[in-house]
Amino acid sequence: MTQDIAHYMRPGTLQLAALPPLSLYVHLPWCLKKCPYCDFNSHEWREAAGAGELPEQRYLDALRADLEASLPLVWGRRVHSIFLGGGTPSLFSPQAIDRLLGEIRARLPLEPDCEITLEANPGTFEKDRFRAFRAAGVTRLSVGVQSFHDAHLKALGRVHDRAQALAAVEEAASAFDTFNLDLMYALPGQSMAQLEDDLRTALALSPPHISIYHLTIEPNTVFAKFPPAVPEDDLAYAMLDRITELTGVAGLERYEVSAYARPGHRCWHNLNYWQFGDYLGIGAGAHSKLSFAHRVVRQVRYREPRLYMDKALAGQPVAQDDEVARKDLPFEYMLNALRIQEGFALQDFSARTGLPLSAIQPGLDEAERKGLIARDAARVKPTQRGFDFLSDLQALFLRD
Repeated sequence: MTQDIAHYMRPGTLQLAALPPLSLYVHLPWCLKKCPYCDFNSHEWREAAGAGELPEQRYLDALRADLEASLPLVWGRRVHSIFLGGGTPSLFSPQAIDRLLGEIRARLPLEPDCEITLEANPGTFEKDRFRAFRAAGVTRLSVGVQSFHDAHLKALGRVHDRAQALAAVEEAASAFDTFNLDLMYALPGQSMAQLEDDLRTALALSPPHISIYHLTIEPNTVFAKFPPAVPEDDLAYAMLDRITELTGVAGLERYEVSAYARPGHRCWHNLNYWQFGDYLGIGAGAHSKLSFAHRVVRQVRYREPRLYMDKALAGQPVAQDDEVARKDLPFEYMLNALRIQEGFALQDFSARTGLPLSAIQPGLDEAERKGLIARDAARVKPTQRGFDFLSDLQALFLRD
């Protein structure tokens, strides 16, 4: 379904003076086991593979075909970051990751300091594996710990325990100059003392970056069908305050709603999403957002891995290809930009959307009146109240 490049370059209603930075997202869809809270496009590999083996080579062939079919849409643009997400990308062998990154480098110009992140789970951890990923060209590991309490890990359906989590993070710290540790809070049955223990354990490992997410019950998950007893909202808010306090004492700054980093260790890939940069997504179910001179386009790949492989290898990886309507761009931009503590430059809104500032002026006026943003002639940023009530702030930019 990938259109001819002329289709994207034809005249339209937007006027983008320049294209934003470009990232590459690669989806590796398999996990050892599907977690009950997960609504990502992930599949248990034993049932997906049929023969009991991960179809690494065929999937890599499909990714290469997918990338090649997409090259005309990003021709000449340099890639600032690559994110290998999932699923559990660390299920793929280091040799497979080496092949994948080599094939990307052969087809796309990468910035010299291109950030290359790989998501890894402690349940797939072997001591030499992380170093082999580093040797393959990965520059940053993101370790999905979620909790250091065995009871909570079990409730979340994780395949690792506390000891494996500690070993994996210690190995990540020794193998990589920068890495991220993923935690969750407001877990089933979690007390404030247990949350503090999780956080102190994490901080004792000196991670340069922590992502901390509130457990949410997503539709079409096991938890949606069988909801666990989770902390009340007031306790969850108090937990978030405590997280911000303890990370701050440890020298990590909350630069985004769910992300805390030491100076120089912010995740460039995620920042590009939040700043409404472009990203090409390849792999089963991957999403893309690509800008052209007169339009912004979103694409979605086929979701089911076997179907995706068949379609990609036939040169047709794209299941959906839609232009973002002019009327929807203000909300799409603000949905992302207001997640960042530093907010956004007003000129960036026009540069990334091709729209005049009048498109967001009524929303900005109302947000300021409600104390949800602070602004000057050049910049808009959420206040602490705006951060605490982020969905209310974002909703002000929804079109009636």
